[in-house]
Amino acid sequence: MEKLIITACICGAEVTKEQNPAVPYTVEEIAREAKSAYDAGAALIHLHVREDDGTPTQSRERFALCMEAIREVCPEVILQVSTGGAVGMSAEERLQPLLLNPEMATLDCGTCNFGGDEIFVNTENMIREFAERMKTRKVKPEMEVFDKGMVDAAVRLNQRGYLENPMHFNFVMGVNGGIGATPRDLVFMAGSVPAGSTWTVSGVGRNQFPMAVMGILMGGHVRVGFEDNVYLAKGVPAASNGELVAKVVRLAGELGREIATPAEARAILGLTGGVYHDRKRK
Repeated sequence: MEKLIITACICGAEVTKEQNPAVPYTVEEIAREAKSAYDAGAALIHLHVREDDGTPTQSRERFALCMEAIREVCPEVILQVSTGGAVGMSAEERLQPLLLNPEMATLDCGTCNFGGDEIFVNTENMIREFAERMKTRKVKPEMEVFDKGMVDAAVRLNQRGYLENPMHFNFVMGVNGGIGATPRDLVFMAGSVPAGSTWTVSGVGRNQFPMAVMGILMGGHVRVGFEDNVYLAKGVPAASNGELVAKVVRLAGELGREIATPAEARAILGLTGGVYHDRKRK
């Protein structure tokens, strides 16, 4: 079975220090949490950024500061920027991090109700525009899919030439408005992606570790981190993203799955572009 790529989503756009004091806001805190995850076994950092007061931002300048700070403490780690941002941001605002030529970026493949009046909007035209921008800059997209219809949307864009093979998916399971987080649901989603694709599973809240176990057993990859869940166990806040990653490493060890290094993860995902590779070529 392929080695396991662990992604750490270290802060997200919504979770706050009131929920867990270790949630990072500042550049220094974000670098600290990225390093804790990398040291524990994460090959890939899924990156949102915040202002010092915790306000989510897609500012190119803020992303540049955070990405450089992470590269200083863990230069080998894969950086995957979010183009999801936060609910209510414009498309152009969300696209700013692509200007920094990261190796990877998220591509949300549909609109989703997040509860109450919150709607995460991704029209078909927006998805195509985001895909074209990534393709132009040779940024590998990770298709963020909250239900089966979003997988189908990505497949259609692939057939029309907007997305290249092999595709990589992130199944976001258990979010309000999306597909549930059960073994049946994950088997259904994994069976829906085209042959040759890779996939990661992100279980939200209490679903994080049950879905991680399923992902390990099924040959997929796993995402954990404060964006999706701030608890190590029921009622026990995680002290760092590294603690969450370390738990997945322990589970994978018990189940006989080896952990991918960043170099191995790049080979599995077919990463050849971005600032990291530009630096390596010099």
